Amino acid sequence: MHIRLIAVGDRQPSWVDSAFENYLQRLPRQWQFRLDLIATARRSKNSSAETAKIAEGHKVLAKIKASEYVVVLDERGKEFSSQEFASRLNDWQSDGRDLTFVIGGPDGISEACMDRADLRWSLSRLTLPHGLARVLFAEQLYRAWSLTTGHPYHRS
Repeated sequence: MHIRLIAVGDRQPSWVDSAFENYLQRLPRQWQFRLDLIATARRSKNSSAETAKIAEGHKVLAKIKASEYVVVLDERGKEFSSQEFASRLNDWQSDGRDLTFVIGGPDGISEACMDRADLRWSLSRLTLPHGLARVLFAEQLYRAWSLTTGHPYHRS
């Protein structure tokens, strides 16, 4: 199983890139984790946020293969404890399909992307800045791996 994150928003503060990279370096190599960035669509007085969201959604969907299991990060999605997420990740590994997570742009994610999702996952009921969501996602991915392998990173 390969894991990747498709994230809308190609410019993040340096602390986001640094923290995200820190967790990526800890992930198991067999996951061949990959980050695919989608540039944020231009917003102007003459175009709506919905138009930008739809354009970003088209770019996201173009990167997703039919065989992939897709998890969209959405504040209205299902919440998991770290242990529950680790269990889900373990199930997904057993399934053998490649796993793709998606974080939308500043105005959210298109309905077409939501419809393509196999699961909507909420990191929190709070609305998070996209950079922080990216870091939190990477940390939880690493924590899930540590839980399933008995690594001491997660202490209950």
